[in-house]
Amino acid sequence: MVKIGNLWYTEILDERRISMPSEGIKVVAENRKAFHDYHIEDRVEAGIILTGTEIKSIRNGRVNLKDSYARLDNGEVWVHQMHISPYEQGNRYNHDPLRPRKLLLHRAEINKLIGKIQQQGLTLIPIKMYLKKGMAKVELAVGQGKKNYDKRQALAEREGKRDIERALRDRNKAY
Repeated sequence: MVKIGNLWYTEILDERRISMPSEGIKVVAENRKAFHDYHIEDRVEAGIILTGTEIKSIRNGRVNLKDSYARLDNGEVWVHQMHISPYEQGNRYNHDPLRPRKLLLHRAEINKLIGKIQQQGLTLIPIKMYLKKGMAKVELAVGQGKKNYDKRQALAEREGKRDIERALRDRNKAY
């Protein structure tokens, strides 16, 4: 257990699943498949430009990041294939669920991403969407695609850790 402030949290072996207490942050959607398909190297928080019905759908948790990716176009970062379901009460003002959406980053951050992507052949992947102080934010990750043998190795390691934890838990139950 870890004490953060005046609260206690249990440690989890997988670093991406440790939830830290943070005021005003509500995670709306996560792309867990990205951790299976990519080696994650760096993360960046970005704002996103949305319409009124999109933010209402996001607040209802109607977002899917599974097949989404980000692309650099003319010095701007755009996220593609992010599915935000149409708002139920939106009638004619509803949005296209899969339209490209512009991400808001500082010029220095965009230049850093351009350098990494062009020189090292990396990819931009949206990992998480959350609301921070009422504003929608997207966590982008710079990652390199895994090969099939890397994926199998990661699955084997995860299964081994699970077996060890199960054995320890059963051993401690006996006492």
